[in-house]
Amino acid sequence: MGFMRGSRMNPGDGRTRSIMSVVIVMGLCGFFYILGAWQKSGTGRGDSIALRVTKETDCTILPNLHFETHHTMDGVNPLVMNSKAFKPCHIRYSDYTPCQDQNRAMKFPRENMTYRERHCPAENEKLHCLIPAPKGYVTPFPWPKSRDYVPYANAPYKSLTVEKAVQNWIQYQGDVFHFPGGGTMFPNGANAYIDELASVIPLADGTIRTALDTGCGVASWGAYLMDRNILTMSFAPRDSHEAQVQFALERGVPAVIGVLGTIKLPYPSRSFDMAHCSRCLIPWKSNDGMYMMEVDRVLRPGGYWILSGPPINWKTYYKTWKRSKQDAEEEQNRIENIAEMLCWDKIYEKGDTVIWQKKANSNACHNKDGRTSKMCKVQDADDTWYKKMEACVTPIPDGAQLQKFPERLFAVPPRILEGTPGVTEEAYEEDKKLWRKHVDTYKRINKLIGTSRYRNILDMNAGLGSFAAVLDSHGSWVMNVVPTISDRNTLGIIYERGLIGIYHDWCEAFSTYPRTYDLIHANGVFSLYQNKCDLEDILLEMDRILRPEGAVILRDSVEVLNKVRRAVAGMRWKSKLLDHEDGPLVPEKILVAVKDYWVGSDAGNSS
Repeated sequence: MGFMRGSRMNPGDGRTRSIMSVVIVMGLCGFFYILGAWQKSGTGRGDSIALRVTKETDCTILPNLHFETHHTMDGVNPLVMNSKAFKPCHIRYSDYTPCQDQNRAMKFPRENMTYRERHCPAENEKLHCLIPAPKGYVTPFPWPKSRDYVPYANAPYKSLTVEKAVQNWIQYQGDVFHFPGGGTMFPNGANAYIDELASVIPLADGTIRTALDTGCGVASWGAYLMDRNILTMSFAPRDSHEAQVQFALERGVPAVIGVLGTIKLPYPSRSFDMAHCSRCLIPWKSNDGMYMMEVDRVLRPGGYWILSGPPINWKTYYKTWKRSKQDAEEEQNRIENIAEMLCWDKIYEKGDTVIWQKKANSNACHNKDGRTSKMCKVQDADDTWYKKMEACVTPIPDGAQLQKFPERLFAVPPRILEGTPGVTEEAYEEDKKLWRKHVDTYKRINKLIGTSRYRNILDMNAGLGSFAAVLDSHGSWVMNVVPTISDRNTLGIIYERGLIGIYHDWCEAFSTYPRTYDLIHANGVFSLYQNKCDLEDILLEMDRILRPEGAVILRDSVEVLNKVRRAVAGMRWKSKLLDHEDGPLVPEKILVAVKDYWVGSDAGNSS
């Protein structure tokens, strides 16, 4: 009110300020007009400065990009038209997985599944071309229809329909695959199988939020757990059961290519509330129980391990398995003994299924009966990237109680309360506020965010997971990646929030098939990897795993994003640079982009 009274008492001052504002605006307009004319004139030592100023001020609030699904797009920004054009790869590379390439895999030992682990190409073996989509590729069906139906053209492989015909995994019907929800060990459907588990495990009250499915097949277990608000990280090797993980991702279910071999799983300790193996064919008794010990490392205290299939119920099936009674009995006994050594309690056994529960506080158990000799000596149980798996038990630190979901999504995670270097409670609260603002901005830019249009979302530098937490929706899920070169290892915090994610080094290819993500978000990734690896390699990997007509949101410094813009213009992306939410003077900018629709051809061309 005081301000209003002052304005009425001094009308002359207001007119003076108004005239001065007009003069200033006209002066600035004149300055940039002269600067632009100077730039176009081709003379003077200020050309490079003028060009940089023009680029850095080429921001807008509205991107003028089309995010809807269609096959043609108009126009690109003329500032980036002079970029080199990346050629399409041959159509034979349409499902290329660089670090799980089958030809390269055969050069490695088969013992302990070494050949199925990550083996990335050397620099001179990398493909510097765009991975094409197969002919007829279409945008997947929206969730939940995608859980049951996948367009045949998107993953044109029928071998599973033959191999698993009697197990109700997958059926070929005209131009689509149908996934009835069956599995080798749940012939009555995944829901009936999960109902059986729910009679023992509290699946409905938020106690169980994150699950791990080893040897997942087409991930029907994880697909149907989503109805119960449980997120499952499913993995399977790229092997003779062609395209298992690809089918899972086409269905809209979280999955990666992976195997229990010689290297630790790329997840932090105490990540999962529940782990599962349904006829996953992992030799659990081998290597002194090393694989069960690795499951124990990633399983939260109080968590559950479900084993269904061989050797469970061996008395009924040992002849069908063509094994001796003694051998089958010995295998189950060995698994039972390892579980007891791990301080797991067997709480259920019926038919083909056994459920164990990890003690909520197993330290006392491990400190008796000579078990201390089995404890790992490793200092950091979350340091797993390319680290050798060990046949030892990971100690459990004393920690704060984890809340049930959904409260845990925004509650302070126990790891922060325990003291994670560089992350305080205050910093965590500020991070939540910041990402609420950022996500609101993204939704204004692209109104399809938060809808079923973007089902599979990748966050390349997830930090504390607040982007995924704010975005949390039944229509989508986020794969939170914590780069291995990050200053802070925050993936354990992300899991404690009830989200899922993985460690990864973006100088290498991601463990997934091409075209498996609808939306990719990257905050500061290119600044993080400056002088670590080539910007083009990271962008080509993003293009490989992004669906045609998928969207990208990059947040970084203006200098970095201008380099990115020049590169992506040659990758068949349409892009636009936007100002930061707090205005044009903030050096951090936002780059939004849409990948063109195009498919490959036998001649190596594209259409």
